[in-house]
Amino acid sequence: MSWPPALALAATLAVAGGGASGCSSVSTVRVQSESVYVGAGLRPIAVVHAQVSSAYLLFIPLPGDVSLDRVVNRMLIAAAKAMGADKVVNIQVDMTPDGGIWTLRKLFGYRTAQASGIAVVVEDNGAPVAPMSAPPSSTP
Repeated sequence: MSWPPALALAATLAVAGGGASGCSSVSTVRVQSESVYVGAGLRPIAVVHAQVSSAYLLFIPLPGDVSLDRVVNRMLIAAAKAMGADKVVNIQVDMTPDGGIWTLRKLFGYRTAQASGIAVVVEDNGAPVAPMSAPPSSTP
């Protein structure tokens, strides 16, 4: 079987560049606690953003592992914990869909997943936390 030179070159580049095709990054920026409000008893320390992408060539995923589990648990929360945070609040996620018309993107395209949130430290002020009150009863 003889491949056309352009297709052979594309296949060679895809195989050779496979390790570099999937990329991920975690970006953080420290914030002043008085400039960002996250709620009572929480002190913000940083904004964390994690992103991962993976290329596709003829429906074959090149390394990248695009999943919400990876971007949230293994990247976003792990980076926040490494900075000394107790929790991450206001998490926002976005991911390229996998089904429907989006499947055509796997022919020659890519998928991405990203998550961002605010890394916080839980402060104990010594004051008891008030329990949530029950909704008012509608009985007379």
